[in-house]
Amino acid sequence: MDVDMDERQIQARFVTKLNPPFKAPPSAITIPATVTRLGLSTIVNSLLKAGDPEWETQPFDFLIDGELVRMSLDRFLLAKGISAEKTLEIEYIKAVVPRKEEEPSLHDDWVSAVDGSCSRFILTGCYDGFGRVWKGAGVCSHILEGHTDVITSVSIINPLGIINHLLYSTTASKDQTLRLWKMDSEEGVDDVPAKIRPFKILRGHSASVGSVAVDLCTKQICSGSWDCRVNLWQTDVSSAEGDSVSIKKRKTKNGTEEPQLECFQGAPVSTLVGHTQQVSSLVWPELDTIYSASWDHTIRRWDAETGKDVSSIICGRPFNCLSVGGEGSTLVAAGGSTPILRIWDPRKPGTSAPVYQFSSHTSWISACQWHSKSWFHLLSASYDGKVMLWDLRTAWPVSVIESHEDKVLCADWWKEDCVISGGRDSKLRISSGVPVL
Repeated sequence: MDVDMDERQIQARFVTKLNPPFKAPPSAITIPATVTRLGLSTIVNSLLKAGDPEWETQPFDFLIDGELVRMSLDRFLLAKGISAEKTLEIEYIKAVVPRKEEEPSLHDDWVSAVDGSCSRFILTGCYDGFGRVWKGAGVCSHILEGHTDVITSVSIINPLGIINHLLYSTTASKDQTLRLWKMDSEEGVDDVPAKIRPFKILRGHSASVGSVAVDLCTKQICSGSWDCRVNLWQTDVSSAEGDSVSIKKRKTKNGTEEPQLECFQGAPVSTLVGHTQQVSSLVWPELDTIYSASWDHTIRRWDAETGKDVSSIICGRPFNCLSVGGEGSTLVAAGGSTPILRIWDPRKPGTSAPVYQFSSHTSWISACQWHSKSWFHLLSASYDGKVMLWDLRTAWPVSVIESHEDKVLCADWWKEDCVISGGRDSKLRISSGVPVL
């Protein structure tokens, strides 16, 4: 590598926790002080190729003292007060950049909700009132029929273990109901989606239901609504036997026949009261704890057993989305009617100040989600049409995905190395090969 001899030089040693063949020689080398992240990546790839002629160039990110380098090396050292006179130890990791954009999965209307918690399937909700199950890009295996208005939220009830080929899920809608579904994972072959109906309808809200979350241990669900309430429900998936709902016809006033659903009805087992405006997002991260976000500018933590409001986080704007994860699965990320993604640490009582703030979006944040296996990584989606991937070790997004042509309404992780998102362009997009781990 050609270097201007008048340029300031730094002694550096490149280290990594990656397994071979990603390990470069540990000896220190001289590099330019003004080298950027791209230049550092070029150096590491050169070192790896020297030891393996068949090495294929890959993008890397770099950490110094646990913080990602996002400027030239000399500026970074100056900003952090790190001496350039000693040999630097620079850790390199795989860059969190999607390797491939899959073909879009088309819907008939806006894609309002998505769940990627099951590695075999993706569940989406749509403004046309249908839910859809996808085995991959463009491969729809099931269509969920039954709602009479927009589906606002979806959740898979048994993502970690499909029972007797059956996948259970729940959907929430503006029709003021939640519906429970069971799907045969072996159906939907030959490119013909299987059409299914719910085995149970949950009624108990007096306004649009905006969010649903599942406790993976008990298979209970909670729902948040425009009626300002959070309802808790039993799903009884273990006793969901027989066919899905049947359909009867009744005549309307104008003489036409209208389909009527017959199925098991369900009522909430308890209700959490405290919010004063729409409950927009829910998370049930552990057995006794539920988090709810609302347009009343608060995030509340509830004791699921007693129904008590344990603590609150107050912000100056309405919340649209909520996710709990990170270190110890305790950090609370949320976004709303500003372009700022905020993260709080509830282990620091007595303050509502966020411990992190990310402000690269240019419009409202519609979705956020922690990566299930990483303490550092999460994603956000926005009405600016972008999905951004974040690493807590830097204030800038590590990747920006611009695959949508309009507002992004929902996003999630899938298979640990894919980002899935839906939007106003009526498309489900899959960005694959994201090397978080």
